[in-house]
Amino acid sequence: MTSKAWPYEEARKLLKRWPDGKPDGEPMLFETGYGPSGLPHIGTFNEVLRTTMVRHAFEELTGAPTRLVAFSDDMDGLRKVPDNVPNRELLGKHLGQPLTKVPDPFEEYESFAHHNNAMLRRFLDRFGFEYEFVSSTDAYSSGQFDTALRQVLRKWDEILGVMLPTLGEERRQTYSPVLPISPTSGRVLQVPVRVVDAEAGIVAFTDEDGAEIEQSALGGLSKLQWKVDWAMRWVALGVDYEMAGKDLIDSTIQSGKIARIIGGRPPEGFNYEMFLDEKGEKISKSKGNGLSLEQWLTYGNEESLAFFAFREPRKAKSLHIGVIPRAVDEYYQFRGNYATQPVEQQLGNPVHHIHGGKVPTASLPLTYGLLLNLASLPGVGDKETAWKFVQRYAPDTSAESHKELDNLIGLAVNYARDFVAPTLSRRSPSEEERAALADLDTELAKLTPETSGDEIQHIVFEVGKRHPFESLRHWFQALYETLLGSSQGPRMGSFIALYGIDNSRRLIAEALAPA
Repeated sequence: MTSKAWPYEEARKLLKRWPDGKPDGEPMLFETGYGPSGLPHIGTFNEVLRTTMVRHAFEELTGAPTRLVAFSDDMDGLRKVPDNVPNRELLGKHLGQPLTKVPDPFEEYESFAHHNNAMLRRFLDRFGFEYEFVSSTDAYSSGQFDTALRQVLRKWDEILGVMLPTLGEERRQTYSPVLPISPTSGRVLQVPVRVVDAEAGIVAFTDEDGAEIEQSALGGLSKLQWKVDWAMRWVALGVDYEMAGKDLIDSTIQSGKIARIIGGRPPEGFNYEMFLDEKGEKISKSKGNGLSLEQWLTYGNEESLAFFAFREPRKAKSLHIGVIPRAVDEYYQFRGNYATQPVEQQLGNPVHHIHGGKVPTASLPLTYGLLLNLASLPGVGDKETAWKFVQRYAPDTSAESHKELDNLIGLAVNYARDFVAPTLSRRSPSEEERAALADLDTELAKLTPETSGDEIQHIVFEVGKRHPFESLRHWFQALYETLLGSSQGPRMGSFIALYGIDNSRRLIAEALAPA
């Protein structure tokens, strides 16, 4: 009740919303929305993950039942043909039709929406999310939305009073809260609509061929313009919580007003910040300047992505390849600290929310950063070779018994191959550095292969102190630049213990060899 972790702050909004719980013990309803005109992406993951964290926080606070609805806006008309699908000419013939009426270009499902909905469900299932899938087409066609739709027709003028001031002059001329389905072409029409009989659900409009049409707006014969649709859905489903991106703040406000007009109550929630690329520019799917979910999971594990998503959701963050190593190692640092923390710190620890309070206790013998340094060295460019070094460093490990470590080694090998090794360039040491390196080599020659990383680290420190470096930081930087080819590097004691005394001495010999 007092934790400042944002999922608990959000959950407490729901306690204020329903101080005595929902009527008749109904579950608290959480919702996330998805537009199936494209494939699920990292933003979809973040929204469902963050909502799940609030849902779990609410369950911890109250023990009350909850539901999470993953809603697919699959009755939207196809606005343009995506670039990343086959049979684009086929899709081009169905522009404007509901996505559930557009053929599947992959020829696997009954429609394009069914294909993308199946991908969404596989996507959510992969990460173990608990949710109920709801299709917009099914909800409209079954009559589930009819009661709320009639209320939209009854409150037509009030809704226009909210929406028209937000539109440009040209758009005002054609704007309608209801988008009828053409009886001739099957397309979702953006045309002026007149309410004929709100109680019967009858509307009038001019069809594409110029014919004057009167037909029902109910039972799937129309859908609502999206801001009105959002509000209607909140009311019809009884949504209590839904978050949205910062770019939808105005939409959230307008939909909230409409929800009240039609007799409902907008949900609780917050607007999260958008991700930025390396240049600080907003990530755009059309620009392709972002980082895909597949890219992250090629180089980092799912927990590291969840960790990145948890931190400061209201702050704009750079999302690019370079943030992955730090996210991986910080996740394991927070996980390692969890068991010994007092409860108030545990509740603020990201791993508590990532794992729903069931935090794994297993620890890893080395960091992702250290694995990156190892995998970046010549001759260690594959998982099997890397494992040989790891098993010498941690003899009780194996790929079979330590699946998490095995996965991390594979991810580190991928990252090192693609982003670290190509950038490495070892420089020649200065005379001052040559003397220190030779001294370090002499000290390492006295050690056995079983010498611990801590003992080696102490020796590296002592060697650095014996030589006239401006600071020990300059000594370690010299080690990184002359031995590893990078301006930054690992804890040298751990690295030498992992790479091996003889191999490390070989690196020193290469650095000291005449140019």
